[in-house]
Amino acid sequence: MVAGLQPPQPLGGETVIAPSAAAIRAAATMAALLAAAAVLSACGTAHPGSANGAATTTPSPSHHAGTSTPTITPTPSTSASLASCATSALKASVDTTKSSGAAGSIYYPLDLTNVSGTACTLAGYPGVAFVSGPAGALMGRAASRNPVQSAAAITLMPGQAAHAMLQVAEAGNFVPAQCVPVTAHWLQVYPPDQASALFVPFTTQACSARLPHKVGSQLSVSVVQPGLG
Repeated sequence: MVAGLQPPQPLGGETVIAPSAAAIRAAATMAALLAAAAVLSACGTAHPGSANGAATTTPSPSHHAGTSTPTITPTPSTSASLASCATSALKASVDTTKSSGAAGSIYYPLDLTNVSGTACTLAGYPGVAFVSGPAGALMGRAASRNPVQSAAAITLMPGQAAHAMLQVAEAGNFVPAQCVPVTAHWLQVYPPDQASALFVPFTTQACSARLPHKVGSQLSVSVVQPGLG
């Protein structure tokens, strides 16, 4: 015992036991471990490379018991994924039972029916002209285009039809020497975007000569529209 120092005295009659050196070291070690754990917990999970140089955390997706997260796949446009209707896929006909007349012209629906086994699309103007017979010579001028309606893609499932309105001006409207009227029995019809034609029986008085450009054509046709005319 060092001279001048007194051992600790009990207070109130109780015995005071001083902690050992080993106990003090163990307590200090535990405190350090707890402090390190608290720092790590506060930092979270960080990923380098963020735009501002700071650490960012990645949240985990939440899930509900008994459900799964659906996957949504965009559906492409049907018409955009289909080919144009080939000439071989179509049947053309003029419905004379639905004709109507106005101002020296007669209007007929020109129907185009998908007779193939697959869907296809039509858009725009068909090419129409009088001909002397199937694969015969052209008579007069081909039909001009009526711009009243805008072209739009039409999807035809097997068996479905679209139509264009065909305007036939009466041959008597034109100067006989310029028109040279004859009885026509056939129409040549090119479906939109196709290079081969269909031939349709159709009897009427037609101008066999090419009318002057300033006069125009005896025929006019609209863009194809959904359904039968």
